[in-house]
Amino acid sequence: MIYCVVPQALERELLGKLTEYYRDDPSVEVIVDRRGQGGEPGTHDPHSEKRRQRVKGTFPPIGPKA
Repeated sequence: MIYCVVPQALERELLGKLTEYYRDDPSVEVIVDRRGQGGEPGTHDPHSEKRRQRVKGTFPPIGPKA
């Protein structure tokens, strides 16, 4: 399956046109990207992603092998 992803900001302009263009191709599905609906388009919420905790401890020094 191939997904043709339309940004939400361009949904009115492109969704109908692209859906019509790909209607005879069963391997393509046109969808609207609705991630981040709460904010302005193009903004990123740094708290929306989970990050791994840093490994505790120290690393051995790196140097030339003897």
